[in-house]
Amino acid sequence: MTAALIGFALVLVLVLVRLPIVFAMGLVGTLGFAYERGGSIFSERGLKAAMSMVGRQITDTAQDYGLSVVPLFILMGLFVNKGGLARELYAVSNAFLGHFRGGIAMATVAACGGFSAICGSSLATAATMSKVAMPEMRRYGYADELSTASIAAGGTLGILIPPSVILVIYGLLTETSIGKLFVAGIIPGVLGILFYLLAVRWTVWRKPEAGPAGERYGWVERLRALRSVWAVLLLFFLVIGGLYGAFDFQPLNLTFSPTEAAGMGAMGAFLIALSRGGLSLGSTFEVLKETTATAAALFSVLIGAQIFSNFINLAGLPEALIAMVTAYDVAPFVVILMILGIYIILGCVFESLSMLLLTVPIFFPLVTSLGYDPIWFGIVVVVVTEISLITPPVGLNVFILKGVVGDVSTGTIFRGVTPFWIADIFRLALIVLVPWLVLVLPEQMGAMGH
Repeated sequence: MTAALIGFALVLVLVLVRLPIVFAMGLVGTLGFAYERGGSIFSERGLKAAMSMVGRQITDTAQDYGLSVVPLFILMGLFVNKGGLARELYAVSNAFLGHFRGGIAMATVAACGGFSAICGSSLATAATMSKVAMPEMRRYGYADELSTASIAAGGTLGILIPPSVILVIYGLLTETSIGKLFVAGIIPGVLGILFYLLAVRWTVWRKPEAGPAGERYGWVERLRALRSVWAVLLLFFLVIGGLYGAFDFQPLNLTFSPTEAAGMGAMGAFLIALSRGGLSLGSTFEVLKETTATAAALFSVLIGAQIFSNFINLAGLPEALIAMVTAYDVAPFVVILMILGIYIILGCVFESLSMLLLTVPIFFPLVTSLGYDPIWFGIVVVVVTEISLITPPVGLNVFILKGVVGDVSTGTIFRGVTPFWIADIFRLALIVLVPWLVLVLPEQMGAMGH
């Protein structure tokens, strides 16, 4: 256990001195594995075992059929972006909510939720919606704090509302059903939207000038705007409905596996973008190139995490934690609270994917040994990871927004995000105290035999 703790501390130090997380985890994992196998970092026996493990891990990851879902969902999100669906989602949300005080910020949150349902990436959601919503909020005189915060916080929904790349990776790491994880994320995702809307209302209640009311649309305009988002609804129903078994009509069985659902979603997004004139030969090549680069980066981090995970498992850290909890007779709920506290602290210095890959191999065996459902824990982890996206000093969504907007300081964005951060803490507490909110849809899915 001591070697594993030293290795974990070394990874933290290397990340803090700006070594990329993939190299930090890979290096520490390889040397730690050599130490555990050979009794010394530089022993010939240990190094041979470590190199064999690294080679096998790279090969296994490259040949893992389950991982094919990752580039397909990335491809789907990029095609959706090219199809201009973000602007239409925003137009619909604004037509229904924009006339309230703070309504344009509320419309931004709602549009982020809708875009998340067909994108799967928080960073892409924040970057896309900032280009759509920020000019409109400035036109109506919204405070920069509220404008940027609603985009940064709304963007975090991208990793929870299915399809979610983070949930895919969690499912692959823990051998948990990806389909059930997806449907488990629906209710917490809707709660996230509702809590963020309340955060906007709280902000404009305290500072009415921060979010003036926008233009009121008639029902004719609202219905016309609603009609324009049929493609979003169709795409979401295609992916999630296929996973849930909505197309299981005898004698045909059209229930999708996660990879099949991702393939159908990518094809659907491609056809939508093509029909709307959003794709040319050049832009299609750019989408494919960006998909390849993003997937390669994710796979590299995943390989580094698995190498590090092999080391900490060999060093006995998960078993030692389980033994420690058993020996001290700590209540399971107290253990969960401690784990959540560690996640929130790590979120101040780690980006979301790195935090998940670094900690899940350690905490997952402990949590399941305490009798908690792995699907519930996955959603809890992703919600905590969402919080890290708007937590200073890292807060990746904040820095993405700063890069796109340019003339707003990160301090301004972090101040505006505070009510949304508090709303996230309340949502986290709710799903921890009421696991039914997470598990009800996966249980129904299991009862249907999917």
